[in-house]
Amino acid sequence: MSCTRASRFLDAKRIEAKQVVPASRKLARKEAEELAREASRVIVAKGKKISEFAGGKVGKEVIAAMLGPTGNLRAPTIRKGRTVVVGFHPEVFEEIFG
Repeated sequence: MSCTRASRFLDAKRIEAKQVVPASRKLARKEAEELAREASRVIVAKGKKISEFAGGKVGKEVIAAMLGPTGNLRAPTIRKGRTVVVGFHPEVFEEIFG
């Protein structure tokens, strides 16, 4: 559901993804660690709760927040520059993607 809301938000802003990874390709802890290590900022939205982490260092807390109950990277996960956004929250998307 949130991926659809994220897609609608990005479409309305006329923002096009450079790369889309299909859901059939599971991204797990290794990919989450890479994203967090390369980022300067990681924002994770789970429902109404928003958590923000400094990127670069890969701690257990940031990786646990990025992964869903199956151990895969939560969707949507979007990288804009050195900011990584995991999950959908309208206010976060407005701040990051304007």
